[in-house]
Amino acid sequence: MTHSTAPTRLEVPRDPKTVYRAGSWSVILVVLIALHVLAFQATEFRPEALVTGARGMANFISEAFPPDLSAEVLQKGIEGALTTLWIGLLGTTVSVPFALLLAVFAARTTTPNQAVYQVARGILSFFRAVPDIVFALIFVTAVGLGPFAGVLALICHNTGVMGKLWAEAMEDVDQGPEQALRTAGASRWQVVANATIPNVLPQLTGLLLYRFDVNVRSSLVLGLVGAGGIGLLINKAIKTFQFDEMLTYLIIILIVIIAVDLASAWIRKRLQ
Repeated sequence: MTHSTAPTRLEVPRDPKTVYRAGSWSVILVVLIALHVLAFQATEFRPEALVTGARGMANFISEAFPPDLSAEVLQKGIEGALTTLWIGLLGTTVSVPFALLLAVFAARTTTPNQAVYQVARGILSFFRAVPDIVFALIFVTAVGLGPFAGVLALICHNTGVMGKLWAEAMEDVDQGPEQALRTAGASRWQVVANATIPNVLPQLTGLLLYRFDVNVRSSLVLGLVGAGGIGLLINKAIKTFQFDEMLTYLIIILIVIIAVDLASAWIRKRLQ
């Protein structure tokens, strides 16, 4: 009678990369915890302050309700909301030619050379890095209070953001049509006009509509620093403790933003 011998189990060697990954994730976790501790301390993050300030918040809300729906307040609110909408619209559309030109120079597939590429990227980075509210403060100082300063602020900031997004869209486009035109002897600008832009037009339009949504919301904030629109009315209402008027203005701008969202979604759906 023969006895079967169980096969010998081979020990699986330990992957050194596993130990390395575990150590790396441990270090990352410790660094994140340390950063959050510093952030909580620097920002004086105290959730208990919400509890102690609950009575003040309750008084604020009670004074805001019911909203002031008088004809005078509604008229001012509607006019301010329309101004905010126009600021967002002009800040988006007027920046299109500047953003498109810089995007062509900032895309590796369409830029004339590396120097132009770096300069265009630098300009876009500057416009994108400076917040629109900082631009608004600068232009309020230059041209005075009013919606014109808000339009100029959005043009500058939106040029940087939209130019970068469009440049990346141009770099990701299928290079086949562009190469075909170059082989046929087309110039750089002919390639851009007849191949690059037509191929990325749906993406460019979608990004443009997205930025319009963002700019309408931004124009509300710009009004708080004197750049006109309903934001200016909200700021005045808060400073004069007319919280019922403030609530009316918030309701009006909420309706406008919802309408803009629905219109943008409808247009994007039609373009697909």
